[in-house]
Amino acid sequence: MNYIQNKICIKKLVNNFFKHRIISGLLLFTMIFSLTSCSDFVEADPPKNLLISETVFNDPATVESALANIYFKMREQGIVSGRFGLTTLMGIYGDELDYYGFDVNSAELYNHNVVASNSLLLEWWSNGYNVIYAANDIIAGVDNSNSLNIDDKDRFKGQALFIRAYVHSLLSAIYGDIPYITTTNYLENNSVERLPVSVVTNNIISDLVSSEMLLENTPASGENIFPNQSVVKALLARMYLYTENWELAETTSSELIANHSLESDINNVFLKESSETLWQLKPGDNPINTHEANELIIQVIPGQRYALTTTLLDAFEPGDLRLNNWTNSATSSDGTVTLHYAYKYKAPFTETESLEYSIIFRLSEQYLIRAEARAKLGNNSGSQLDLNVIRNRAGLPNTTANSMNELLEAILKERRVELFTEEGHRWFDLKRTGNAGAILGLVKPNWQETHILLPIPESELEINPNLLPQNLGY
Repeated sequence: MNYIQNKICIKKLVNNFFKHRIISGLLLFTMIFSLTSCSDFVEADPPKNLLISETVFNDPATVESALANIYFKMREQGIVSGRFGLTTLMGIYGDELDYYGFDVNSAELYNHNVVASNSLLLEWWSNGYNVIYAANDIIAGVDNSNSLNIDDKDRFKGQALFIRAYVHSLLSAIYGDIPYITTTNYLENNSVERLPVSVVTNNIISDLVSSEMLLENTPASGENIFPNQSVVKALLARMYLYTENWELAETTSSELIANHSLESDINNVFLKESSETLWQLKPGDNPINTHEANELIIQVIPGQRYALTTTLLDAFEPGDLRLNNWTNSATSSDGTVTLHYAYKYKAPFTETESLEYSIIFRLSEQYLIRAEARAKLGNNSGSQLDLNVIRNRAGLPNTTANSMNELLEAILKERRVELFTEEGHRWFDLKRTGNAGAILGLVKPNWQETHILLPIPESELEINPNLLPQNLGY
């Protein structure tokens, strides 16, 4: 079965799963595992025999294949994907990307006239909870297995708990109050209610703390394609930052900085061998490079879908190596139009060698997390040191910011030019700092304060009225 056929089959299976939710997770795995090429991208051995679904948890290889299929779905579909995930869609919803395409649902996001029937938001929601369901199935199956040894159990459950926490963190950041699903019981899941963001956040952190303990003895994979303890800590540090737990944000990010190193050459940051990558999703056999490059690089004008906004380009200081190395431009054949595009990922689908994977967590974010936490804790000199590490690598001089407020402003600006077009960082920064209205109100004519959250998909409210009320403004 080739890549395209495989992808189509998986999409049909996933759609069928959500139309008929009484289907068991293990049966879903049985069907998906018949598509053995799904697991190629993490080099898991093909499953031996899944005619009886219970055998999934008798052999570590089949559990690895189950996890491989989760990572496949995250890479190819939904909120994490480089195709129609946070990178592109929150880029156009915020102030990173202009949209030139013709997709009605994407245009709604760009123009801030989103309706609850938007199919992209339904895809995010459905795919997200499908991934969570699959993670819960692994947790339950591993717990009940009498065949797996304790090390394998810890490794598999630790990864599944991380996946559950990570996807919930993204869904909550987009939709606000959401259900936190920890079971595969379809009767419970079909009637769940939304929980306050504070409760969801506590559940996320609790899952991450458990995951961190379980993955204590799991080494990093050679290509950083599996979540390990460092990846869990990276998300924990982010959650502590978002919840303003400055002490734990500083402590957790410090642990990562002490045990990992930045890539010294800015040109190598997004290569698959980059020393600063904590976790990345490996492409499959076709394509062998990233969706991010395929979506964001402008090949010809007209024909582009996205281009960097003028406000983002203006945020770079003179001499910033990131402007020269992480962006590029294209000009129309008549020479009348020039547009700039994100060029962090450079390898197109036509490249015959796999050069880049889709990076989800990297170390530079941790320096900026610690810089912000230190500023909030009154450690201005420590904050300056962390900020300067990122600035100096980009060819910039040390920051001139001295006071806490100056440093916080400088850090947010640095986050903008360091983490642009990466998994929605800019949007989440605007949201958490309360700056979304002041900034987007100037560039988005339809901006309303209720746009800080996106609507719960209309069809989900019809299926489960317990998810009501709808978010304000929709």
